[in-house]
Amino acid sequence: MSSHILIIRLSAFGDVAMTVPAISVLRDNYPGVKITILTTEFFSALYNQIPNINFLFFKPKHKSIYGLFRLSRQISQINPHLIIDLHDVLRTKILRMFLAYKFNRILVIDKGRKEKKSLINGSIFRRLKLMHQRYADVFSLEEMNINLELFKTYSKININDKVHEFDLNKTLIGIAPFAGHNCKEYSLVNILKLIDLIGPSCQILIFGAPGEEEKKIKKISEEKTNSYIISSNYSLSEQMAVISNLDVMISMDSANGHIASLFGVNVITVWGATHPFTGYSPFNQPEKNSIIPDLKKFPKVPVTIYGSKCPKDYVNAINSIRPEIIFKRVNEII
Repeated sequence: MSSHILIIRLSAFGDVAMTVPAISVLRDNYPGVKITILTTEFFSALYNQIPNINFLFFKPKHKSIYGLFRLSRQISQINPHLIIDLHDVLRTKILRMFLAYKFNRILVIDKGRKEKKSLINGSIFRRLKLMHQRYADVFSLEEMNINLELFKTYSKININDKVHEFDLNKTLIGIAPFAGHNCKEYSLVNILKLIDLIGPSCQILIFGAPGEEEKKIKKISEEKTNSYIISSNYSLSEQMAVISNLDVMISMDSANGHIASLFGVNVITVWGATHPFTGYSPFNQPEKNSIIPDLKKFPKVPVTIYGSKCPKDYVNAINSIRPEIIFKRVNEII
């Protein structure tokens, strides 16, 4: 058993969040092992309910080849006994190359790239292994047992000590309509219709990033008096605290759904050109919480894994999902 494990996952937001169950179980099963996670300082907040985690922060200065070399020197200084690459992209491959001269125990995730390629080209249509499980499987190569059924959901966080514009005594429904690619974003027109269907008895908390997303959220909150902005006025830790108090999170194929699932919150995921079969569903959510377009109208779904390189005729597939369908599932939960 290694006494010090370095785990690498640099990005993206949702993918980093999906490593939490495996790392949490690792911490519980092996309390004597030192765990260091190489990620960004922003993403480190995702692990804030796992005790005794150390961090090595990936910074903008590390993005060049020379920066990666300098980062490899930092890793050498902390001297992990085992390195686990849960990312396996060009950057981490270069980093592994620099580390190989000193470290011979480097494990790499199997992302199932061939299976995913077969899924999007139509060769197969079946549910692939969850990414959460792929993360857990890497540890088994070192004979470490990571049973994700043992993951203890994050604790609900008391947010009564902060003044919020929304009413904590009402049903709280989160909506995260944005994503990294257009084919994974629900339109503002449909979001407004959904809010109308939900009605004024619930408080609608709209999640988004600072900048353009926040501008769009402001338009929603100006039109709907029961809608509130959860964006640049909240740190990631504060957003997580709010999410822990939700009754339902309505999310696209994006990070907020993954965060909500860590707290055991009901997550309704709205899919477009991507699909839950790709393995990116929020953790431990029932199949009926995944809402997909009509496959008779969009028979090639999924046409993309991450949302990039989406055919033009599938970019708007997500908006073929009527708000009434999402509202029906919300009603069943609350």
